[in-house]
Amino acid sequence: MPQTRKVFDRLGVDTGGTFTDFVWLDGDGRWQIHKELSTPSNPAAAVVAGIQQRQIGPAAAVIHGSTVATNALLERRGARTALVTTKGFADILAIGRQNRPDLYALVPQKPPPLVPAELRLEVDERVTAEGQIVRPLDPAELERLVQQLLVAQVESVAVCLLFSFLRPEHERQIGAALHAAGPHISLSLSSDILPEYREFERTATTVINGYVAPLMDRYLQTLRREIAPRPLRVMQSNGGLISPEMAGRQAARTVLSGPAGGVVGARYVAELAGFAQIIAFDMGGTSADVALCPGRLPLMTDGEIAGLPLRLPSIDIHTVGAGGGSLAYVDPGGALHVGPQSAGADPGPACYGRSLENWRWPVGTFSPDFQLPITVTDANLLLGRLDADHFLGGAMRLAAERARAALTQLAAAMNAPGAETAAWGVLRLANATMERAVRRVSVERGYDPRDFTLVAFGGAGPLHGCELAARMQIPRVLIPTTPGALSALGMLVASPARDYSQTVMLTLRPDEAETPPLLTAVWSQMTTQALAEAEAEGYAAANVNLTLRLDMRYAGQSHELTIPCPRMTAAPEELRVTPEELRGAFHAAHRQRYGYDQPAAPVEIVNLRVTAVVPLPPPVLPHLPLGPADASGAIIGEKLVWFEERPLSTRLYDRARLRPGHQFAGPAVVFQYDTTTVIPGGWGAAVDGYGNLVLQVAQFL
Repeated sequence: MPQTRKVFDRLGVDTGGTFTDFVWLDGDGRWQIHKELSTPSNPAAAVVAGIQQRQIGPAAAVIHGSTVATNALLERRGARTALVTTKGFADILAIGRQNRPDLYALVPQKPPPLVPAELRLEVDERVTAEGQIVRPLDPAELERLVQQLLVAQVESVAVCLLFSFLRPEHERQIGAALHAAGPHISLSLSSDILPEYREFERTATTVINGYVAPLMDRYLQTLRREIAPRPLRVMQSNGGLISPEMAGRQAARTVLSGPAGGVVGARYVAELAGFAQIIAFDMGGTSADVALCPGRLPLMTDGEIAGLPLRLPSIDIHTVGAGGGSLAYVDPGGALHVGPQSAGADPGPACYGRSLENWRWPVGTFSPDFQLPITVTDANLLLGRLDADHFLGGAMRLAAERARAALTQLAAAMNAPGAETAAWGVLRLANATMERAVRRVSVERGYDPRDFTLVAFGGAGPLHGCELAARMQIPRVLIPTTPGALSALGMLVASPARDYSQTVMLTLRPDEAETPPLLTAVWSQMTTQALAEAEAEGYAAANVNLTLRLDMRYAGQSHELTIPCPRMTAAPEELRVTPEELRGAFHAAHRQRYGYDQPAAPVEIVNLRVTAVVPLPPPVLPHLPLGPADASGAIIGEKLVWFEERPLSTRLYDRARLRPGHQFAGPAVVFQYDTTTVIPGGWGAAVDGYGNLVLQVAQFL
């Protein structure tokens, strides 16, 4: 029988491809975790099953990260959506930008638009770039448009008119007419979703929202009924929480909620441990997500999902196709590849022992004689880094001989002397892919990785964290107490937040000494809206923290840098920052990112971005005093584990037996329910007062 837990008030739930993770605090201030097999056909079923299994009380607020919007985009199974745009712009989704991600592809293939040509409709209206209406919307044409959409039986309509970020009246007229004639139709207006310039990105983002909003809204309504009376909040891609009503209307804001939760959780546990500057490294089954946090959450506004631009604020996460389930194969030229294709959850790695009856090697891999999937997890098991009897705390036994058979096939294709050599090659290649990801978010952006701590989490992150850190000269690795469920923990410690943006297109004049009036006016308008919406959701205006960021560039540039406002005042109606301060902050940021600045060049402010946050007190975790250093009581055995292409005698530890103050040296392997940690020789491990494993290279001890 499941044990009834002590009282707690928040439950973090992260829906993943294989497992749905649950994290909460018990009455003694200890993290509790639970994993439930995900139910892709009805994601709410796994959430409800976990709540019932662990007897979560009716007063607990459920903080949820969902993959509903993500999967709808990746699998192209969203709502039947129409696009309404200005006359002459119906093909903007098909034209897009002239970017070529595959530079050497002779016949490049772009992903097809989410809206087919027959559902891309035009209205004869026009607004100038200065915001002047030169062709009003004809009521008769609007009536014909509404009837055309009703006949087409669309579930959702995305409306994106030219320069509507300056004059939204026409979009609102269309929205009102559609709502009156078809209240069942989901509406997405670009002036609400993304009131910014750049027509293609604004249109694509609005269409993405229209494509996924009906699915997300139905899912959240079902989930709310199933978990009632427990209140529900939803994680956004920016690391903040929103109401389920807002998540249903603006579902595009939740597309990256799972990875965002991981970064929020990593930053939370690292700050408690005393490490402000971190690189979050989340390695799961299909991918590895990397984010650099220089004392704050890194936000971006120019993301991409499924080959489509998504220009909404999200945590800046770089993803590569290197996970535990990434497939290893040999191409026709004899070169070894690892990923980005994955064995997925079914059948998963060869060592999972699942049926291969309906499985085939994915297109793009070359495996004429391979009968088994060959993955990074199989390589880790063969080299002793995973243990067949300690996977998922012993709840799932791995098939070691099947992993050996798979890697023996790979070794023959590589002309390698043995399965272990092939397995080591798989790990080195996977590590090299992840090293490039870390380099991308650090060195290539002007940050020295030696100044950071690597927070390794996810089911496979702690397996590779130390070797990845060594390759990048990162002196320290932090393994949280619940690394395999850290994304759910991040949702548990997040706060409600909303983002607002507005294009201003303002050039800062060198002779200006006071805040430009346009900035003050737009700031006041945006903060008034933010406070009103916060109060409508039950939050007192006095508890809302407002911050301002500005998209800035040198005149003539086609890209911007987002700069935190260098000086703020408490009163929302005031904005007292000088043009000189703004230019100085931009020059410094440009120098940091690109290695140079141009102090004499004119600077433009393109967009204003306001973030409204209602800080919630994070869980108070007990910090236990450090005890004796002797960790011998946690040793559960010893075996040969491969390091640097050779097997070494390695001690095995049970993490549940490790206590604050314990210290030990590598080589070592630490087992726990949700992950396995590999510690090479030359590294030392210590357990801090919060139960984290702090791993350091010997020279830094």
